[in-house]
Amino acid sequence: MLRTLCRAGGLLLQRTAPRLWVTPAHQRWASSLPMNTVILFVPQQEAWVVERMGRFHRILEPGLNFLIPLLDRIRYVQSLKEIVIDVPEQSAVSLDNVTLQIDGVLYLRILDPFKASYGVEDPEYAVTQLAQTTMRSELGKLTLDKVFRERESLNSNIVHSINQASDEWGIRCLRYEIKDIHVPPRVKESMQMQVEAERRKRATVLESEGTREAAINVAEGRKQAQILASEGEKAEQINKANGNAAASLSVAEQYVSAFSNLAKESNTILLPSNTGDISGMVTQAMTIYSTLAKTSPAVETLEVVEEKSEELQNQSTSTP
Repeated sequence: MLRTLCRAGGLLLQRTAPRLWVTPAHQRWASSLPMNTVILFVPQQEAWVVERMGRFHRILEPGLNFLIPLLDRIRYVQSLKEIVIDVPEQSAVSLDNVTLQIDGVLYLRILDPFKASYGVEDPEYAVTQLAQTTMRSELGKLTLDKVFRERESLNSNIVHSINQASDEWGIRCLRYEIKDIHVPPRVKESMQMQVEAERRKRATVLESEGTREAAINVAEGRKQAQILASEGEKAEQINKANGNAAASLSVAEQYVSAFSNLAKESNTILLPSNTGDISGMVTQAMTIYSTLAKTSPAVETLEVVEEKSEELQNQSTSTP
């Protein structure tokens, strides 16, 4: 018996009128408005709004439902799925007075079937008009360059504005996407010229930066070479100074050693008048050393100094 009634209810479904989502351009059908057959099966993701004697009674949930014949009537059928709406192309003027042709896609969902049924006469038409007016308003706040750079921000602002107004309609705008932005031909040519000029500018900047880096590298190399040369010269001077000091020390040691040996070998010694002036003797020897160092290598000069020291030793000593 129950199966027979269910089949009869399915056969009695009639497309008596389109559901709420109707526009002159196209019509949306989530389901036709069914007749009251006492036993009804509501599909998943649909909400059937029931009126009893002309007043709202309740919303049928998906699954098995029972209604009273003659008194109850299914007035609206709302789809709870995400709905995609094409926003028609429209004109908008940017902040820098450029006329644009722009269209988009709107994604929304019904959250409250009661508000969607009784809050507004045609929700789809209302949301579409709201999206168009909000788009024009947001585009008027941006220049042409920012419109292309800040599309995500523009989409977010449009969604926020739509949700503020559509909350009373039981509709939630999930996202809005701009499909195409058309600019006048002359503006498009100017944009292309601007892009080409910007590319040439970047190329010139990169070339100049490369030239600058090359000049810096060359100057840095010269600087390092001068530093190394000065350090080498400094080291050479230090070595020469150390050599002179070593030669002076050697002459002084040999001078003292010579008089020490003379004292051991003989009882009678003939000394020069400045015997106690060791520094004077070293100075005299270093003068000879410096003169010879200009024409002779360092090793030969040291040997000459030793020979001169021996001559001084022989001159300053005699036997009776």
